[in-house]
Amino acid sequence: MYRFLLTRQWVILTLLGLVLIPTMIELGFWQFHRHEHRVEQNELISRNLDAPPVPVTELTSPGHTVPRSDYWRTVTATGTFDTEHEVVVRRRTSDDDRIGVHVLTPLDLKDGGTVLVNRGWVPAAPNQTAYPDVPPAPRGEVTVTGRLKADETTGSSGIKDLAGLPDRQVMLINSEQQSQLLSRTVLGGYVEQTEPAPSGDLPEQIARPDDSSIGPHMAYAVQWWLFVAAVPAGWIILVRREKRDREQAAAEGTAAGTAETSEEPAPASA
Repeated sequence: MYRFLLTRQWVILTLLGLVLIPTMIELGFWQFHRHEHRVEQNELISRNLDAPPVPVTELTSPGHTVPRSDYWRTVTATGTFDTEHEVVVRRRTSDDDRIGVHVLTPLDLKDGGTVLVNRGWVPAAPNQTAYPDVPPAPRGEVTVTGRLKADETTGSSGIKDLAGLPDRQVMLINSEQQSQLLSRTVLGGYVEQTEPAPSGDLPEQIARPDDSSIGPHMAYAVQWWLFVAAVPAGWIILVRREKRDREQAAAEGTAAGTAETSEEPAPASA
């Protein structure tokens, strides 16, 4: 009664199940690794945000690539804002998902050198070619506190670096690009300003990164692995149902044959 497993339909169904099982196991591990990465990142964020502030020059220098281990470290920088060379970073969203720009202002350090400071979000201008209304940075010497971030690239951010943008507008926060525009050395990476707070509502400072949510990746991993167990279970159920249907059909066929035989007329006597 199991010869039906050699039919084309059942061979294809069995092969499909054999392909699905390792595929779903791999998808489960992919989601599990994403879960581990999220947990590790949360621990890094919490650890670096809780670390005591240090001068920005202790963690970066001109041409330096900020390593992942230093992301979100709290740093301080004392100097004077260079508002003449301030730029805005296009296509950035606020905490409530409004489209606007980030305000990127060079800070000329008291002890020499320049660091880029992301002062926060403001609405974009109605005309994309126009420069938006940006509240002025504090005048005179100021001490900025913020989170250290690495330079943005197209590869790391997924943002395409468009050419031919209007004056003082950029797509990426990148110290090398700004160093060329400023014609002076700039410390690698940039600072997300958290202090001092703006005197008004704008710029909206960037919110603290989330270090509590682990996302749905673990649940997705468990779902994929449950699907793995469901494939052979479903295959067995279908096989048993097919066997039962065939046995029932065979029994009905035998009964019908017996009934036809019993109804045949008896032969005439000589």
